Amino acid sequence: MMNLRGKSMQAIDRSDARYEALRHFHNRLATKDPTIWGSEAAAEAAVRLNWIDLPESSRDLLPQLDALSAKHRDKTTIILCGMGGSSLGPEVIAQTFQRDLFIMDSTDPHYIAHALTGDLASTLVVVSSKSGSTIETTSQRALFEQLFLDADLLPSDHIVIVTDPGSPLDKSSREKGYAVVNADPNVGGRFSVLSAFGLVPAALIGVDVSVLLDNASETKSAFLLDPTPVLDMAYAITYLSGQYMTYSDFGSAMPGLSDWAEQLVAESTGKEQVGRLPIVIDEPSQASHFSIAYSGEADLVVEADLASQFIIWEWVTALVGAALSIDPFNQPNVTEAKEATSALLNEWSGVLPHFIADAIDGSVEIFGAGASLTSALKEFIKTIPHDGYIAVMAYLDRADDVKIAHIRSLLSQKSGHPVTFGWGPRFLHSTGQFHKGGQQNGAFLQITGNVEREIAIPGQGFGFTTLLAAQALGDGKALASRKYPLLRFNLTNRSVGIDQLLSAVASL
Repeated sequence: MMNLRGKSMQAIDRSDARYEALRHFHNRLATKDPTIWGSEAAAEAAVRLNWIDLPESSRDLLPQLDALSAKHRDKTTIILCGMGGSSLGPEVIAQTFQRDLFIMDSTDPHYIAHALTGDLASTLVVVSSKSGSTIETTSQRALFEQLFLDADLLPSDHIVIVTDPGSPLDKSSREKGYAVVNADPNVGGRFSVLSAFGLVPAALIGVDVSVLLDNASETKSAFLLDPTPVLDMAYAITYLSGQYMTYSDFGSAMPGLSDWAEQLVAESTGKEQVGRLPIVIDEPSQASHFSIAYSGEADLVVEADLASQFIIWEWVTALVGAALSIDPFNQPNVTEAKEATSALLNEWSGVLPHFIADAIDGSVEIFGAGASLTSALKEFIKTIPHDGYIAVMAYLDRADDVKIAHIRSLLSQKSGHPVTFGWGPRFLHSTGQFHKGGQQNGAFLQITGNVEREIAIPGQGFGFTTLLAAQALGDGKALASRKYPLLRFNLTNRSVGIDQLLSAVASL
């Protein structure tokens, strides 16, 4: 069940014609009407609305999930290879229920190395990909297949596949004898947390998924009976927030929920130069825009258990899309980033070029204007539109290099602008869509780092270092083609460079 409160509640005008329009959208959504988002979106929406049924339809998976859990009860290390909707949902489930699940949503060799130190005999790898052709997940699967073979282990005993029926991954996995769980193909990735993509890893780490489904189903029934809470949320997000919203799960006992909601909202609404951009913050006190939280105080506080949060936010996001007259189910610019990556990999023929920096300051190479870190940052800040935001994109190890995340709050304080922070390449499947398709007022700071030890990708002529670089620079090219402000710092020594960069920002 859910409870809605917060300072913004007094500003919600339920007599507003726009509120009544949201009610109309809600009633049509309840019948899975694909025309809600306009004629151009109708064809795709028609095959993307089964997320509405997941709290009930996913019960069909329970026998298969029970069998998988029983078969692999001897596995003590669970690794999930997936990106975007395939990983953010399972991550918040694991963190909320305090279960161990290694999320491999990176191509950084330093981060990948953390998953390669355990006992392979007691390791189970879940490979999740809706399309079955995501380059990150394909590369990670090839790596683990080879590792199991090298350890004289059968990969089919240690790998479980989650994918859409008939996908390239579905076909090849069945041929190899892998256990495959098919997800509903009529559910988009970021709406898939209550499908096999969220429930398979949840079950394997010991979470009772039937309780998740019960909670989501009860809450959905409640807001279908009385839609006031979801209509209030949609109204506040659409008409009271503006472009920016701060999201905080601090103190909610659901760490990672804001990251999941960030992808859902940013990727669903960030297109046609409109959208709502969540700024995920660490503490409520940092909020400087319309604030959303799940406990404590904020402009909008959404109180509910985790599974209820999932269905609530999906429903509200669909309503916001209708109010903004955009298709919440497509992601045209995510494909653009993938194509830019492929183009660079082909251009480089598997060999990472040597890049000459415009300037060097200690352990940081500067690719952009400025002879020092301080001057480069000052010049960069000058280029930001007055109503614009900064997106920090860190293609680093989100375990060992986590300290760099402090740059978000520091840079926001010093620049006076909203600042988002994303780990590359996973943000490409999240806010990356908004960067290119949303309001054209972003400024982009890429942070890359030298790699000490390469990890090869079996069957490819390039390794993960080259893939990561192609993803960073490919996305950089896509941003530069739009004439957006773009600055890249490359850390030749990651630890030293991070300290140096944080110090430079703090001194502005």
